[in-house]
Amino acid sequence: MTANSQPPPEEPRRPPGEGAPGSSLHVSRRKLIFGGVAGAAGLAGWLWWRKVVEFPPDTVPQGAYFHIAALLGEGDARGCFAYLEDAAQHAAYTIRDYRKRSSDRVAAAYPEPEKSRLLEAYKPFATAPDGADVWVEMSSRRGFVARLRRDLSGIAKIEIQGDRATIETTKGTRYPFRKRENGMWGLSIFTADLVAEAERAARDFEVVDKAAADYERAR
Repeated sequence: MTANSQPPPEEPRRPPGEGAPGSSLHVSRRKLIFGGVAGAAGLAGWLWWRKVVEFPPDTVPQGAYFHIAALLGEGDARGCFAYLEDAAQHAAYTIRDYRKRSSDRVAAAYPEPEKSRLLEAYKPFATAPDGADVWVEMSSRRGFVARLRRDLSGIAKIEIQGDRATIETTKGTRYPFRKRENGMWGLSIFTADLVAEAERAARDFEVVDKAAADYERAR
């Protein structure tokens, strides 16, 4: 630098956090995106907090009851499957398994038109990915969810005797629960219906299997 030369002018300093010229649009977009993410996270967090913190745990009957009510309020009938007692859940899987076995035997050995008729009849349960899907199908056919939505209300009284409990609502409806092997409490009001359907599916399989063997011998 010579004696007559001047140092280059300094660029004007910007307040901390201010972007380069023309970046205001990008800053606004970032704020909008971050604000949307934060809002979504806040909503998800609130739902989680309501279920996990505000509600009693599902290791007590009232906790399981409140979780069922919340799931139905959110339109999640499938999620209620986790709050059925063990015997009801096992029955749902049994229905699925026997209907699938029957479908396999019908598809392999039955003649038309009986084959198509039975396959269509068994399809909703035979193709169910999970026991919860069997529960949803049964709920639709028997009106289980509609019954729960109609009758669920505040808790007036709780009776607990060993691994069984009964919740009486302010409407006077009584809901039986049973303690599950994992410590949760499961609703048992629909167990008899699910077990009866499982037994029917097992009997149907015996008939289908015998007829399939007859068809195979006649070929």
